[in-house]
Amino acid sequence: MSGNRTIDVSAALIFHQGRLLITQRHPDSHLGGLWEFPGGKREADETFESALHREITEELGITIAIERLFEEVTHDYPERSVRIQFFTCRLRAGEARPLDCAGLAWVTPAELDRYEFPAADATLLARLRQTQWP
Repeated sequence: MSGNRTIDVSAALIFHQGRLLITQRHPDSHLGGLWEFPGGKREADETFESALHREITEELGITIAIERLFEEVTHDYPERSVRIQFFTCRLRAGEARPLDCAGLAWVTPAELDRYEFPAADATLLARLRQTQWP
């Protein structure tokens, strides 16, 4: 363990028409340039779910319906530890736009391998490759 305070993060697995939404981190951010599942840090006064609704609106300009917790991962990076709760979601309204991310893509299971993700997502990615997508 890194000894650093753990940062709580909510992330959305947004499925739509057989595809999954991924976003690219800003080049100058922690793990810059890597792809991830949209979401962000939970503030002290938020639940994981309320943080996710806020982050998705800020980052992508869409509204989602959160269905269920899919996986929780704790990962230690050299500079910080993160606890990420990944929720399955569906698009409720809007069209995703990269408002606060470097880019976005709607991908199929076979396309996940074309993108580089943070180490914290490895277990989740393996599970997603074996899951039937809605």
